[in-house]
Amino acid sequence: MSELHTLISTAHVVVCCGSGGVGKTTTASALGLEAARNGRRCVVVTIDPAKRLADALGVPGGLTNDPTRLPVDGPGELWALMLDSATTFDGLVTAYAANPDQASRILTNSFYRNIAGSLGGTQEYMAAERLLAMHRDDRFDIVIVDTPPTRNALDFLDAPRTLARFLDHPVFKLMMMPTRRGLRVLSVAAQPVLRSIGKVIGTEVLADALAFFQAFDGMETGFRNRADEVIELLHGETTRFVLVASPRVDTIEEARFFADRLVEKKLVVGAIIVNRATPDFGAPTGKRPRVKADAALYDNQAQLHDLAIAEHSQIAPLVSDTGRDPTWVPLLPDDVHDLEALDRIRTLLFAGSTAAQPSR
Repeated sequence: MSELHTLISTAHVVVCCGSGGVGKTTTASALGLEAARNGRRCVVVTIDPAKRLADALGVPGGLTNDPTRLPVDGPGELWALMLDSATTFDGLVTAYAANPDQASRILTNSFYRNIAGSLGGTQEYMAAERLLAMHRDDRFDIVIVDTPPTRNALDFLDAPRTLARFLDHPVFKLMMMPTRRGLRVLSVAAQPVLRSIGKVIGTEVLADALAFFQAFDGMETGFRNRADEVIELLHGETTRFVLVASPRVDTIEEARFFADRLVEKKLVVGAIIVNRATPDFGAPTGKRPRVKADAALYDNQAQLHDLAIAEHSQIAPLVSDTGRDPTWVPLLPDDVHDLEALDRIRTLLFAGSTAAQPSR
């Protein structure tokens, strides 16, 4: 059984990573389709704002923050969703608020409305939260995550720890001071630090921020616990990372960079997929024909074979770094825009015939 077969059969979380334009979304979708055809109940989650998942799966109306079930052959199920960080954040606030009044005060706060959709790191943390929620959803037994390009995917992995550090930050504790001392209002004028912040962002914005943090009182424990649970899930025995690259030096170097970071974080690379590779039909045999048309075919086969050998040489450092034999998917003439085309990719991924080193 190939590494991909084992991964799809045993993993509960699969995170697809790589640089932009290497086919991560198509790969994640094809892995999900294979899981469904093998009897698993799979949900594919995209945290990439490029909206490619809906295109790859042929969903004309697009995807939302709630899973959409897709029609597939086989005993399993295939679902898909596209992260909406603001909606996810609202759900967390509602879940962790002590009562509806506390939730309402936060959800209607203008400072909250701004950070829910635009604060740096919010998208990445909400992606981690959505992953945990889908992992715990009884409808699914495997979650496949389609990440943004590599450097942003690293933000996704770091987001839970970033949130934990934020909750421990002195500024956060200062903002929470009134409720913890039984005060109703923290005066901007009474605190030199807040006066300085107010001069930069404006006292009205700061007042909204203070109201948000004071309304947030008591909820930080829930957020911290959730962040710890995400970290535990990412490091779990049934979570695997799939590196996707194309046979170009830049995407391979990006994949190696990501592999190094995964090793640093003690996370497991489960498989490597090299997408859009040169199709190899082997070296031509016999003498080069004299007939012009036959000679052109002979030369074309020889050129493709040489390119395939070169591509395998380029990927060798990544193989050495990870100890994983890559699965090769040849370049196809058309992009993927429906489940039928996606099934062709799935067949190529799991055929296992393109993983061998071309003979010289």
